[in-house]
Amino acid sequence: MSASRPLRIAILAHSTNPRGGVVHALELGDALTRLGHEAVVHAPDAKGAGFFRPTLCGTVSVPASPVGADVTEMVRIRMADYIRHFEAPAHRRFDVFHAQDGISGNALATLTERGLIPGFARTVHHVDSFRDPALAELQRRAIVTADRHFAVSHLWQDKLAVLFGLAPDLVGNGIDTARFTPLPDGREAGLARTLGLGGGPIILSVGGVEERKNTLAMLEGFIQLRALHPRAQFVIAGGASVLDHHAYQAEFAARLAASGLPGDAVIRTGALAQADMPALYRLADVLAFASLNEGFGLVALEAMACGVPTVVSRIAPFTEHIGEDETVWCDPKSPASIANALAAALSPELANRLAAQGPRAAARHDWLTVARAHLPAYRALAAAAPAELHHA
Repeated sequence: MSASRPLRIAILAHSTNPRGGVVHALELGDALTRLGHEAVVHAPDAKGAGFFRPTLCGTVSVPASPVGADVTEMVRIRMADYIRHFEAPAHRRFDVFHAQDGISGNALATLTERGLIPGFARTVHHVDSFRDPALAELQRRAIVTADRHFAVSHLWQDKLAVLFGLAPDLVGNGIDTARFTPLPDGREAGLARTLGLGGGPIILSVGGVEERKNTLAMLEGFIQLRALHPRAQFVIAGGASVLDHHAYQAEFAARLAASGLPGDAVIRTGALAQADMPALYRLADVLAFASLNEGFGLVALEAMACGVPTVVSRIAPFTEHIGEDETVWCDPKSPASIANALAAALSPELANRLAAQGPRAAARHDWLTVARAHLPAYRALAAAAPAELHHA
């Protein structure tokens, strides 16, 4: 195979919703398309509504079967949906298959075992801790059976070496600075009315109510902040997830009910249109991102690109790509530290400096660089595949 010819790349995600791995998949697909390759992002799509935003790359909504609340069973059903799709020879006409998650990784592992595809690559954004041994084994299988591996941060590059003896390529993440910008786009006022935002300050969290996102500790920090800013509002955006967070969300709801906060103090938006996200960042006075476990933490850079001051956990991977003076750091396990960091980020002098620095920091990360970092592994996979499997 020519080292310069365009590649046909199937990128597989777990969902059509705007979660971090899905955002990464679509942006990677668009960047590969700009580089002249044929990238097609796939995902199970139970509603048949397509992906959350328009794309430059191709997309495929894989027919998805009904699922219940059991996560392990859901993973197996979604694996079967993917396998059924790629059993059709017309759906396998790709040089490279690339999984972004455990569901698609397991599906590609099975297809490889059956000789239907020559192998696959896997991006491991992070590794979850599962109580169910069957789910933990599925997660392990989706990682170790891949032929090539990618990581988006040094943290997870090192962890994958320790946990599984792997040597993943570091590819990083990017920011679309044409989409995420400090310049208003006209959506701000209408979105503020829809969400019921007042005079603020507005504290924004993105990712829903999840233990990994540390939402409960951020709520505690917000409660303390209200002593200084009694009109502050805590906006929690997003939250579409294939995992079960009901127990943690119940704990969050109980703490909120016991807090005595007025009804408009904490606003949970649920999933929002991706077109609204830059405006939502611009409506915020500070992004609270005191997460406990991230593969990269793209949300922080999206907010920074929009000129929004951020409060970020002083842990890797954030410390890898955010400069010491480009955010206000906090101890994510200390609500008092979160509250103090929020208060500092709201002080006018620091807020102005962070707002000015943010777009410059975000501009260090671009998707074309990310896409190019994948190409050596892609070409190696394509070169190793039997010719008859390329055109099955």
